[in-house]
Amino acid sequence: MISLRTALLSVVALTATQATRAEPFNADHLVRLDRVGAPAVSPDGVWVAYTVRKTNMEANAGRQDLWISPVAGGAPRQLTRHEAADLGPQWSADGDWLYFQSTRGDRSQVWRIDPAGGEAEAVTDLPLDVGTFRLAGERIVVSLAVWPDCGDLACSAKLDGTEKESKTTGMLYDQLFMRHWDRWLDGRKSQLFALALRDGVATGSEAVPLTAGIDADVPSRTWGGNEEYAVSPDGQTLYFTARLGTPSEPWSTNYDIYSVPMNGGTAVNLSADNPAWDTQPVLSPDGKALAWLAMSRPGFEADRYRILVRDLATGQTRELAPGWDRSPSSIGFSPDGSTLFAIAQDLGEKTLWRFDLATGEYRKLAGGGTISAFDSSSPSLVFARDDLKSPSELYLLEKGGVRQLTDFSGLQLEGVEMGDFEQFSFTGAHGDTVYGYVMKPAGYEKGRRYPVAFLVHGGPQGSFGNHFHYRWNPQTYAGQGFAAVFIDFHGSTGYGQAFTDSISGDWGGAPLEDLQLGLAAAAERFPFLDAGNACALGASYGGFMINWIAGNWPDGFKCLVNHDGIFDQRMMYYTTEELWFPEWEHGGPYHATPQTYEKFNPANFLQNWRTPMLVVHGELDYRVPVTQGIATFTALQRLGIPSRFLYFPDESHWVLKPYNSIQWHETVNQWLHEYLGGRD
Repeated sequence: MISLRTALLSVVALTATQATRAEPFNADHLVRLDRVGAPAVSPDGVWVAYTVRKTNMEANAGRQDLWISPVAGGAPRQLTRHEAADLGPQWSADGDWLYFQSTRGDRSQVWRIDPAGGEAEAVTDLPLDVGTFRLAGERIVVSLAVWPDCGDLACSAKLDGTEKESKTTGMLYDQLFMRHWDRWLDGRKSQLFALALRDGVATGSEAVPLTAGIDADVPSRTWGGNEEYAVSPDGQTLYFTARLGTPSEPWSTNYDIYSVPMNGGTAVNLSADNPAWDTQPVLSPDGKALAWLAMSRPGFEADRYRILVRDLATGQTRELAPGWDRSPSSIGFSPDGSTLFAIAQDLGEKTLWRFDLATGEYRKLAGGGTISAFDSSSPSLVFARDDLKSPSELYLLEKGGVRQLTDFSGLQLEGVEMGDFEQFSFTGAHGDTVYGYVMKPAGYEKGRRYPVAFLVHGGPQGSFGNHFHYRWNPQTYAGQGFAAVFIDFHGSTGYGQAFTDSISGDWGGAPLEDLQLGLAAAAERFPFLDAGNACALGASYGGFMINWIAGNWPDGFKCLVNHDGIFDQRMMYYTTEELWFPEWEHGGPYHATPQTYEKFNPANFLQNWRTPMLVVHGELDYRVPVTQGIATFTALQRLGIPSRFLYFPDESHWVLKPYNSIQWHETVNQWLHEYLGGRD
């Protein structure tokens, strides 16, 4: 018999447990989380500056401010509080000022602020928006979108105004590109200009054109930033990346590294012997060596980046660590110039590596998630890292290991429950070892079985690894009571270039086999997975795979979610913009090799479709045009298959606006619960 006292104590304990039970992570948490940006360490290594993006739900947008933290440890301090976006902090050479780009005022310009605090002051006052900038001693380099036929900035500004006031809206094109990713092109080109700094300010100074002789966007359209150009330590030479705007530009990946004097002049192509991708020039601290990233195969955007190093005195160029089978995404010198650091994907993570410049010897320095950026220019190497349970924060690399410097998300996630995760491997297609992750649902109870959200990454040369994703975050499914499974199938990055190469020409072969074998292996290893009660979800190539699964694995899932996926390979080729991508993946233009496109064309397998599908697409997606989503939904409706279409008139290849993101998650979650069941 249980005593009254024991019963009362049990009730009290149960009530306390219920009161303190953590809230499962959800989409609202996701969009409201502070996002810590890339580090910028002061020249003496004492301070680190960075941006923090906070979500303004009322404005339905994010807002960025500058923050600063002591590298030795201590509380962070907010430097800017303007309603405009303040981003891209850079330290002056003496460490007395922080320069940054801001949208305060009528146009985006460069500003600066005393790191000790105070009011910011304008550095530039140009008639055009500053796209990017880089400090260069007593000068500053800025990128501006100009009209190529104009001789000065005033002319470009005047034409901008004329375009806005014109009553005609027609746009005439003589060659591709007409549109790119999420916007139609209007003829302007991004170009680099140098401005002299007087007492640290460039207001009213003349802009010297540096890339006017190059018919190209510098930085490159659409994602290029100031990592695509660098200035020599003596401030005399600019190095930059460019792909010429020839008629073949839409099917070319021939970016080259150029040099040009900082006072203007003729640019010299330093990598003309390589018809593939050359990018991200960085200079050694003494200015004697130039390093950059270079691919080998023209037309292939997912080739392995090699690290090339050139002796600027002799012109001799060599590959650093040619036997290293990883592809770095960014590089940087140590302060003494003896070491090069790099970020590269490796076995489901994005890791930091160290290379000896003299010998090419290398070793991994840090992993444990996704390292997205680092600053190695000072004695203190600081990097940004996230993982499947934590958003990005800043860390210091020390002799004894790694020390965390910021913790913006800790307080925000207090009382929020995340799903635990584990990486696993299995024998996949061709007998190769393939890796994946399994995430338990929030509130996991041993002995229970849980429905599965089976996530398929895009790219296709990409990865769903140990990364806190702000759009496809498996924690949002764990918070709904689902277990999440995601496989890095053949074609994924971080497992050697041969593994990455294997998907080209085989979109629906080995990758589909890996997904099938991976789900089966996960179910066998993790008994809490109810693989027979699963829904598959994917975007971009992942969306293609959802349509491919519909016709080639039709009994694998109870429901499907297709975001911006390909329905018909023929029309995809003739309506997308970056033609080098399908031409490499399928062996040429559609009219030259139609059989390779049709081999893995989801539209050819409609007779097998029967799985309910939610289709999502954005009007501004010019990578995978919205007609692909409309065609998918039309086929589903005409076949009588339960289906829904979620359309965003103001989103592109991604859903970025906070409220749209919440709507996306709510719609997807409702679809999954409808077919897989819900929480108890």
